[in-house]
Amino acid sequence: MPNATVRINASFSYFPGTDEHSRGKKQVTRRTWRGALVEGGPYNLAEEKNKLMAIGCNVQVLLEGDPNRTLSACSALCGRDDADGSWTLGSSAGCSGVECCQAEIMTQRSSYTFKVVEMNGVTGPNSAAYVNECELPDTYPCQGVCSNTDGGYQCKCLPGYEGNASVPNGCKDIDECAPPSLYSCHGICINVPGSFQCRCQDGTYGNPFTKGGCSSLSALKLGLGVSAGIIFMLFTLGAPFITRKVKMHKLKRRKERFFKQNHGLLLQQLISQKSDIGGRMIITLRELEKATNNFDISHEIGGGGHGIVYKGLLDLQVVAIKKSKIVVQREVDDFVNEVAVLSQINHRNVVKLLGCCLETEVPLLVYEFIPNGTLAHHLLVEGTISLSWDDRLRIALEISKALAYLHSAASTPILHRDIKSSNILLDDNLTAKVSDFGASKHVPIDQTGVTTAVQGTIGYLDPMYYYTGRLTDKSDVFSFGVLLIELLTRKKPFMYRSDNGDGLVSHFASLLAGSRLVDIIDPQIMKEEGEQVVEVSKLTAKCTKLNGEDRPTMREIEMTLENLKVTKKHDHHDTTSRRNYNRDQIAAHYLSFDGVTMETSRQHSIEEEMLLSARYPR
Repeated sequence: MPNATVRINASFSYFPGTDEHSRGKKQVTRRTWRGALVEGGPYNLAEEKNKLMAIGCNVQVLLEGDPNRTLSACSALCGRDDADGSWTLGSSAGCSGVECCQAEIMTQRSSYTFKVVEMNGVTGPNSAAYVNECELPDTYPCQGVCSNTDGGYQCKCLPGYEGNASVPNGCKDIDECAPPSLYSCHGICINVPGSFQCRCQDGTYGNPFTKGGCSSLSALKLGLGVSAGIIFMLFTLGAPFITRKVKMHKLKRRKERFFKQNHGLLLQQLISQKSDIGGRMIITLRELEKATNNFDISHEIGGGGHGIVYKGLLDLQVVAIKKSKIVVQREVDDFVNEVAVLSQINHRNVVKLLGCCLETEVPLLVYEFIPNGTLAHHLLVEGTISLSWDDRLRIALEISKALAYLHSAASTPILHRDIKSSNILLDDNLTAKVSDFGASKHVPIDQTGVTTAVQGTIGYLDPMYYYTGRLTDKSDVFSFGVLLIELLTRKKPFMYRSDNGDGLVSHFASLLAGSRLVDIIDPQIMKEEGEQVVEVSKLTAKCTKLNGEDRPTMREIEMTLENLKVTKKHDHHDTTSRRNYNRDQIAAHYLSFDGVTMETSRQHSIEEEMLLSARYPR
């Protein structure tokens, strides 16, 4: 191969003696370098790629050809340290005679003799240095990867290239796509500088570096399509089911939380302990939703500021369901005992509490359905003709019986606390039913009353109860007396004001004392039965005395009204007095929380009560 260049690792290093005996003596040493070259062979040492170099202090190197013929030489000198007189190496990175020298090799030969002369006999252990050939690209050119070796350096082409990296443009790119057997590309091979790219044929996918690694895309599309279809179908079918399950689980936990919050466990315990409490007292929310078509607006039959009343069908029985809007925790805390007490009431003139639902934030109450509206709507019906006196007297007697039963005959005395005409329901036979026990309180048997927050309706509220907060059975007596006045006059107690500014109670008492009842009594009943009207008016005055101790008990009132009915000279049960009112319209307001807006049961301000009783006779 003409003009070929071969690199061999055959450098020669020599370190002069550095022991104490050699110091201060001039030494001359000869050595022969032959490397791996054969005398007379095809290769000689290349002049342009090799140099004669000496590194150290005060040393001279001579390269000899024939005996006593110097081919090249250089000398390396150092300065002396003034502190201790020793020779030191400098920090120069060059090789120009100070600490390092180099010379050209002028003749190409296969072997050389060189002579090392130590000048002044001083070299020392620091008379040698290491040359990093890879960091001298101008002196040691490399177009690829340079790595230092013992006595020289190696230069290789970069990966993906082949050739001679020691000469410019000596490395050529390898075409890896030309011999596919060497680079294992079973798809489309694309050669790029220093490397190659391999991918599957169009319409296929997979691993192109293995035989048979690429598969048809149509199979993938089919598989993906089938998988996507199955996933979509499962999602479509399963999403509503999962969503429904999650909602049902949340709803169940919410119901359980409200059930415990509303003391449902305590009510269950009371039901199990008392056999006279109906087993159906606790009703689920699902049953009530089914009974009212999920509390549809078409099932609403009444309501007010505190809630809504719905009509529903539960176990083939028409019921009324009261759904409150306002949450008062203290009322919820007393709710269980109240329900337990009311569930034991079995009186023909008290609306029967059928059960309750504790799975809502505010418990729902379920009552028997009374279809004929409230007493207030029958009294306030438009026109001059209303309920007959016989009906009014009988209704008053039935209400007194119910209250007397609550006060004394029930297992635990109960004070209604909100007796008014809008809380008295009438059935198809105009039989009275006392309702709305939302404000009622039960009183321990060994006590005559309880001290509680004032609650009632303007016009019906007992003044002594308002001022003292002491609730007794005489508080219900006062409210019943106001109800009697309403039966006698058909006036609204919460709205009435006389010309002098008197309320209904005080004005009625003044007219009774002045024998001028005709000025306020309903003309219809004065014509029907004037004498009994006067007797009932006197009873009314006793019921509305300011001092509660002066009022009769409900049992005494019941007996008085019963005697009036028995001693009645003429039977006035005239069926014509029972008018055919629009019962659908009247029933739409039964069991309402407010009845009439201004009758709202609530705690009153002292200013309102002072206005109410400003002209009350004392």
